[in-house]
Amino acid sequence: MKKGIVILMLLLPLFQVSAQQIDAGQILSKSRELTITNSLSATLSLSITEKNGSTRKRTISMVSKSFPDGAEKRFIKFMDPADVRGTAMLIFDNKNTADEMWIYLPALKKTRRIVSSEKGKSFMSSEFSNADMSSPSLSDFINKHMGSSGKDNQWIIESTPISQDKADEYGYSRKITYFSMDKCQVLKMEFYNFDNDLFKVIEVKSIHPISEGKYMIQEMTANNILTGRKSAITFTNIIDNPKIDDSVFTVQNLER
Repeated sequence: MKKGIVILMLLLPLFQVSAQQIDAGQILSKSRELTITNSLSATLSLSITEKNGSTRKRTISMVSKSFPDGAEKRFIKFMDPADVRGTAMLIFDNKNTADEMWIYLPALKKTRRIVSSEKGKSFMSSEFSNADMSSPSLSDFINKHMGSSGKDNQWIIESTPISQDKADEYGYSRKITYFSMDKCQVLKMEFYNFDNDLFKVIEVKSIHPISEGKYMIQEMTANNILTGRKSAITFTNIIDNPKIDDSVFTVQNLER
């Protein structure tokens, strides 16, 4: 009897930690909700640094707006340099269904839809992918806590694509995301390739608080561990809750 009591006392801390852990999917959902605002406009600076130190820069304008169905729609347009000026993207970051993306290429005077197989491809030659520009659907992944999750004010959650098709679509075999426990804000994301090697790390360098207790990422970096290439996105000229007509978020508007 005493032996059973001793074993129970040893296991009790493990039961307590498990009970305190919030469901991984709930944490991901809450973090997404904290970044969705009524509307927003900003200027983005995208820098792409090669392994040899040479750097290219892009200047982008962005507006976003949330809708009653839970979707957040974003319209982004490249302003500089000249070789990408006029390129525009429309992103529907849907809550419960697959995201939708379109791109307008001024050189071809053509708009085309970005298909699911292109989600894992590079966003405008940077280390960010097209999928990094939106929030992936929770149903596309199996999400679980890592062993060290819940310590040092961090939730650490592993997201594994539900199928090989989804893994191919996103371009990685698994992702580990670090969140602050007190604010449920993303701190860092680690991406593993199909050999289970870490190949990319995205780090959030600063955040910008906005109304109703929400926030947006103000600066983040993406480092490719295998190639040595780095990219960074910084948001400036942030305006919270501007008036934006719904017609901005249409495929027809991409070519204007």
